[in-house]
Amino acid sequence: MTGLSSASSPDPAIWICRQGEIETTDLPDWLSETERSTVSLFSGPRRREYLASRWLLRQAIAGASGKDAAVCRPVPGRPIESQHPTGWRLSLSHSNGLCACATSSVGVIGLDIEPAERHPQWQKVVKRWFTAHEQAWLLGRNQPDQFLTVWTLKEAWLKATGRGIAGNLQTLEVSPDFRLAGDQSEPDWYASCSRVGNFLVTLVFRTAGAATPPVIRLLPEPPGSLELAPASADTQLVKPLVFTAITRRSD
Repeated sequence: MTGLSSASSPDPAIWICRQGEIETTDLPDWLSETERSTVSLFSGPRRREYLASRWLLRQAIAGASGKDAAVCRPVPGRPIESQHPTGWRLSLSHSNGLCACATSSVGVIGLDIEPAERHPQWQKVVKRWFTAHEQAWLLGRNQPDQFLTVWTLKEAWLKATGRGIAGNLQTLEVSPDFRLAGDQSEPDWYASCSRVGNFLVTLVFRTAGAATPPVIRLLPEPPGSLELAPASADTQLVKPLVFTAITRRSD
């Protein structure tokens, strides 16, 4: 068995699948010991979500590298890069039955997905955590969809820069025309936000040379048995809602 051809998978790429109905009660033999220990702590929907995300991680690495999914695996613990084959950065996100994994061989990446209609009490979030400039335009326009776009950009930024939400949401500032300014000194930071079905899919990444929006690949649901057979992927052609460089903040 072989994975998808890496020649057909531009860099970076985002791999997406529905969680589906995982039927197996026995854990698949391709899980690592760390993953077996982790999944033993879960039951019900959380268990299915975890197993689906681990299936997707291996399919994403296979699709990006052209290797057999059965031999692909992420590093133990937080899956931020591949262990075999080496050389691939990873970022995982899941929400409401959807799993997504971004891959890149060039630089760091951070991925966030959110249901497009999710924005309960968003004004409180803006007042508590966003910059004064962001508060002025988001609260003035009163458009929840714009808040959610900003939120996913900030979440993806924090994942890419390796930081948590607490105390760090203001390290990326978003202007009304969606120009982005961050606190990192390195060049070549970019952000892309697209709507895929009923979800916002946002990636922050670094790259060398000319940047293009990430290619989005839709995979079928994991089989009930979680077999790591080759999975064909359909390319989702979506014009990004936002695609821009992230500049260095002047303050």
